[in-house]
Amino acid sequence: MKVPMLDLVAEHAPYRGELLAAFERVLDSGRFVLGPEVEAFEREIATWIGAQHAIGVSNGSDALLLALQAVGVGPGDEVICPTYTFFATAGAVARLGAKPVFVDSAECCYNLRADQVVAKIGPKTKAIIAVHLFGQCADMDPILKAATKHGIPVIEDVAQALGAKDKGRQAGTMGTLGTFSFFPSKNLGTLGEGGLVTTRDSSLAEKIRKLRVHGAKQKYFHELVGGNFRLHEIQAAFLRVKLRHLHEALQKRRTAAARLVEELQSKWRATFPVDQCVCEGERHTLAQATPGAVLLPYACQKGVGEHTWNQFVIRVTGPGKREETRERLAQDGIQTEVYYPRAMHQQECFAQSKGGNFLSAETFCKETLALPLHCQLPSQR
Repeated sequence: MKVPMLDLVAEHAPYRGELLAAFERVLDSGRFVLGPEVEAFEREIATWIGAQHAIGVSNGSDALLLALQAVGVGPGDEVICPTYTFFATAGAVARLGAKPVFVDSAECCYNLRADQVVAKIGPKTKAIIAVHLFGQCADMDPILKAATKHGIPVIEDVAQALGAKDKGRQAGTMGTLGTFSFFPSKNLGTLGEGGLVTTRDSSLAEKIRKLRVHGAKQKYFHELVGGNFRLHEIQAAFLRVKLRHLHEALQKRRTAAARLVEELQSKWRATFPVDQCVCEGERHTLAQATPGAVLLPYACQKGVGEHTWNQFVIRVTGPGKREETRERLAQDGIQTEVYYPRAMHQQECFAQSKGGNFLSAETFCKETLALPLHCQLPSQR
């Protein structure tokens, strides 16, 4: 039996006909960039999320870049963001000549620590990027409170968490701006590349619409220095099809995640790393665990929010134990992935951004392992 991390052929099979019809519709229209399909998708996804403005862009990395540019981030500025995240989060900051200021992550949910965000706000802080990692919202209230106090915009990185909620609020609607990725591995993925920026601020929405077409509202008349960050019609058409199936897909992922938790508890004696959320608590030191112990992903928002399980990430504690587990699963035909083997403060290109204690992030880089969500794992050997 072969169990891949992702099977896009199987995922698309139930609505293959709808995707082919969307392709033919775009082909026959002769419109391929920023046309009626993009406009329709923007309306539909805005309604689905509950956002006032939704602007389709080229990909999730560019969505972050545009959001930062829209709030005025530039050389000499600082932007607070987690060190345990995908490179695009910090990369977008550096691309604008600003400095990423890193914070550690919480043991319970892998998301950035709100207390460190508050502590690291300084005179050069231009923005905060709150990443909703692996499909679960970060602890937003203390971050939003501190940002409001200091007049700092908050950008939600929702690349992995479309449909997640924090206390009933949709990811991408709480901060100043929300940025989304539609990379094929996402719960709502294109058949290529795509991204989105959301906001309630009409002036920021208008600015981003200009920036995505070289800073021009009217062709050849450039008010800003933007770039080519346009969403293609064909990808918007595909996204419109997949959006109609998204609610059902997320419910299936949640059901599969609950089943996988039970399986790991039963067969691997897996446990949760904490018995309650510690995002807002005083406990921020990693609990000691027996080498080889399997720690389950903890859903902090249980009862008041929704995890979308874009990734199902466990921890296998102890030096070399993750690699042993990964090799054993590979022998059984089960593919796994490591998110992420190196934190941002450990990257060569951010060598000048070091400073601080990132014990949790460094531990996660050594111990975390993403499992396929759609399979039953074999018993531990």
